[in-house]
Amino acid sequence: MAISPLSTGCMEMIMTGGDCEKPVLQILGTKKISGGDNERYRLLVSDGKYLNSFAMLATQLNDLYKEGNLVEYTIIRVDRYITSMVNKSDKVDKRVLIILELTVLNHGAEVGKKIGNPVQFTGEATIANKPAPAPAAPPKLASESTYSSKTTNGNSYNSSSNNNYNSTSMNQSMNPSMTAPIASLTPYQNKWVIKARVTSKSGIRTWSNAKGEGKLFNMDLLDESGEIRATAFKEQCDRYYDMIEVDKVYFFSKCQLKPANKQYSSLKNDYEMTFTGETLVQPCEEEDDGIPQVQYNLVPISQIANIEPKAAVDTIGICRDVGELNTFTSRANKEFKKRELTLVDISNAAVQLTLWGDDAEKFETGSQHVILVKGARVSEFGGGKSLSMGAGSVMKINPDIPEGHRLRGWFDNGGGANISTSVSTRTGGGSYNADWVSFYEARAKNLGSGEKPDYFQCKAVVRLIRSTNSTYKACPQPECNKKVIDENNGHYRCEKCNAMFPDFKYRLLINMEVGDWTSSRWVTCFSDLGEQLLGKTSKEIGEALENDPQEAEQIFSSINFHEFVFRLRSKVETYGDTPRNKLTVMAASPINHKEYNKYLINSLKELTGIGKND
Repeated sequence: MAISPLSTGCMEMIMTGGDCEKPVLQILGTKKISGGDNERYRLLVSDGKYLNSFAMLATQLNDLYKEGNLVEYTIIRVDRYITSMVNKSDKVDKRVLIILELTVLNHGAEVGKKIGNPVQFTGEATIANKPAPAPAAPPKLASESTYSSKTTNGNSYNSSSNNNYNSTSMNQSMNPSMTAPIASLTPYQNKWVIKARVTSKSGIRTWSNAKGEGKLFNMDLLDESGEIRATAFKEQCDRYYDMIEVDKVYFFSKCQLKPANKQYSSLKNDYEMTFTGETLVQPCEEEDDGIPQVQYNLVPISQIANIEPKAAVDTIGICRDVGELNTFTSRANKEFKKRELTLVDISNAAVQLTLWGDDAEKFETGSQHVILVKGARVSEFGGGKSLSMGAGSVMKINPDIPEGHRLRGWFDNGGGANISTSVSTRTGGGSYNADWVSFYEARAKNLGSGEKPDYFQCKAVVRLIRSTNSTYKACPQPECNKKVIDENNGHYRCEKCNAMFPDFKYRLLINMEVGDWTSSRWVTCFSDLGEQLLGKTSKEIGEALENDPQEAEQIFSSINFHEFVFRLRSKVETYGDTPRNKLTVMAASPINHKEYNKYLINSLKELTGIGKND
């Protein structure tokens, strides 16, 4: 294979602030940089004429290095890059090349040698290719910064000496040409301005400890080069919270950079920003197509049933029902407020969405808004899936997007009148794409032994139901099913809600043995499904167990030897040190013999090869 020629002399243009379209360079060395949660690598690159040791690999390209694709003598094409100025001393600035995208043209083992006799570029070479000097500028203020960087895709990040701002005054403007990319920020720089879109903003959170009290909010910022989390405390929280809006573009400067806490942020950035007393934030008054818009990966509500718990999801729906505002106190004596919404969409499915804090308190009741949520967390209880707004979630009411207008038209024309499925129903509502599997086949295939649960369905007979411990006394709050503690004084305490109640509600937790033609298994049913199977409410069953054991026994034995089609969830869980495969009933329905016979006939055809085309 032919060795690709290098872009001779391009290093001078790049390192003096010029543009070079997809330069071809040779790697002559790599070095791992310590610090930060993610590994970073420094490169020694050559264009055949000049060497540059101030080159860095973007973290998203680390796998290329780890896989051995960036060894010595490898020739690469730099498809996208940025450069930024780093202060090395009071007198000398150094420009760093950050490689964002690249293509390996020739592996180092194939090249086998250094091309040309490159020398270290010192910045003192000819300046014929440098841009013309900027117009005369007024004197600099003490807080003024100069920053420049460029990308090969035509978007520039340049500073100019005629852009002045004062960190203590919001009245002085920042020029758009004065910005640097997020990807270039490091704690070793103190003179920078970024221009970024706010993609999410948390509510104000407070704390109180031995050191005092305070408040904070955080936000996620996005530009073309990447994302970063920013947090404002106390005075900065008061100063900027009302000013900053999601989806708007702002200039940010004079923030402190520190290693990112990955426990609270999933953004792909080694660093995060903290506002200081000198921080300056100014709105961008002009439209800018160069800053990416927030992207939504909208999932139909009917598909939320297939998403694993704790995952983040984007969806849009009509708010059909609004629940009451509930206030409760945690075990740490902290007050929480929440409200439940029911969203429906064109997939004829419904899901429950939980709002917290100010969002819950200020939500307008009585109006059937279009609700768009980004990054809502999926939770599961009793087989049902629901959504909850978290710290990084974003909610928009009546968004001006095509999906929102289409949803409004559907609902206003009666589209929400016949919702067939609720993925939040604790009887296993929703589609699990369950295959027909016998209990023997489920064991043979080790279903449930992976990281995610497996779902299957089978026709089985109820052989035995354990009445012992089949009910428990639960918190009477609508959305709390925590077991209460009997205080033996006519009151019951819920540790989850940290509250006392004069009554309780019964909940079912039924264990029963079901069997098909291959074997039998013990399965678990929760309240709603248990009530459906037994034809009694949890309250009726609980009172019968407590006051009339004979009646209770008749209730439990009423479905013995009855056949159902069970949809089951299989997941290996560890009890103590022992792993056990737990089967949970997601749904149970009487046998539709016509449909079941179709399944048997198709199975016979597959086994015998009848109907297959030769």
